[in-house]
Order: sequence, then structure tokens, then C-alpha cells
Amino acid sequence: MRRSPLFASATALAAALGIALGGASAAGASGVNHGVNYVALGDSFSAGVGSTSDYLNSCDQSTAAYPYLYATAINPSSFSFQACTEATTASTENSQLGTLNSGTTLVSVTDGGNDIGFSTVIGDCVFGDDSRCLNAINTSENMMRDQLPGRLDTLYSKIREGAPNAHVVVLGYPEFYDLSRSDGCRGLDTTKRTAVDQAAGLLDSVISGEVAKYKNFTFVDVRPYFAGHQLCDSEAWLHSLTGRLFDSYHPTAAGQSGAYLPAFEAGI
Repeated sequence: MRRSPLFASATALAAALGIALGGASAAGASGVNHGVNYVALGDSFSAGVGSTSDYLNSCDQSTAAYPYLYATAINPSSFSFQACTEATTASTENSQLGTLNSGTTLVSVTDGGNDIGFSTVIGDCVFGDDSRCLNAINTSENMMRDQLPGRLDTLYSKIREGAPNAHVVVLGYPEFYDLSRSDGCRGLDTTKRTAVDQAAGLLDSVISGEVAKYKNFTFVDVRPYFAGHQLCDSEAWLHSLTGRLFDSYHPTAAGQSGAYLPAFEAGI
């Protein structure tokens, strides 16, 4: 599912900010942060799916996504926004690393969720019974343990090779549900919610373990930043099942600015 490109408006805005969407560019505006050359990698959680109704391009990048917000705030020497919806570790390696170089000083990334069938799990849990949901999560968790570590190692090694001098901030994924408020909350039952949250926790644990192997890589757990703003809370920063299925189970604009952005800044 894709959005209509808005290249003209995106290009104008990028020029005003000294930002390149999908490519590196030196900023020419006054007040430029000359020491920072920033590349944003990863999947839909970094592209900003769920944070707008007007995406910038076929990768569903958003001006409300945390990488764009950060670049706008600090005005770096260069900003390359490479994150793309549906990205896996392999597609990130193959199509997003081209602007990394020895001058890159900062990299952000979210990746791994699509490798372990994130969308399939959500679909099975939303539209299936408890058994179907739990079976899908069990399959996904086995992939997390058996396959994902090697895939992440390959990705992180290639990022380090492409940007040997960069600080790399790897952000995790949120727990979707506030289980303390599950009773009376519409949508999935508590059994499904508990299993979904546990799977998210395992995913974060696997990612964190691989990040720890790499010098100048930092893992940031975003779950504390969503506390009080999960599904079942009164002011959720995550979408549940929405009319626009593409946005479901992704952060809202408030989730990008209120959770992912400060989490990223804490990791720098």
C-alpha cells in the first residue's frame, strides 16, 4: 500500500531546511551544525508510517518521523533520509547504505520487525482466534531466536563498514498494550495482548544483544518512552486497527515526537 508522491512540496521543504530526502546533501543555511552528517536507516517505524496522511514518497517517509524532526531541529551539515516502509535487514543492506561514508557521524536505525513477520503476526492476531494468534507469535519468536541475530549481525557489520566513524543509534520497538488497563479495553483480548507484548519484549532483547557486540553502537529501548501512552491508555501514541490498515500498529505523530525522538536523542 503506497501514498501519492509529494515530491514538489517535499523538495521545497527540504531545500529550506538543507535536507536531502533519500540522499545526502550539504546544508547551506546559516546556523548549520557543521559537525553532524546524519543518515537515517530502517523500516516503517523510522520512515514515519502512521504519523501523517501525506507521505513524501513511495517509501512513505514523513516530516513527522523522528529522523526528520531531529534533522530539522539541529540543521546538520547533511541529512540522508533512507528509511523505507516494509524494509527488512536485507533490503536495508541492499538499498539504503549508499550514502554512508567515512564522513558520516551519526546513524539511526530500526530494523528486524519485518524479518520476523510483524505484519503477518498482527493480521493473525487481529483477524484470527487465540490459537491462530499464539501460533503466529510462536513462529515469529522462533525466527527471532534462530534467524534474526545473524541477519542483524550482517546489517550492523555493513553499517560499520560503510560508516566507520559514525555513532550508530539502534532503536527498539514499543510494547503495544498497557496490560494493566486491559480489562474493558476494546479490540484484542488479554491473551492476545499479553502475547503480543511479550513478543515485542523478546524482539527488543534480541536486537539489544546484537547491538552490544559493536563498538560505538547504542541500543535505546523505546518502551519506557511510551509508558502511559500505549493502546488501552486514554491517550495512546500508537494506532490500533484503523480504517487505513497501513497505519495500524505504528506510532502516531505524537509517538514519533514524544517517544521516538527523545529516545533517539538519549542515545546520541
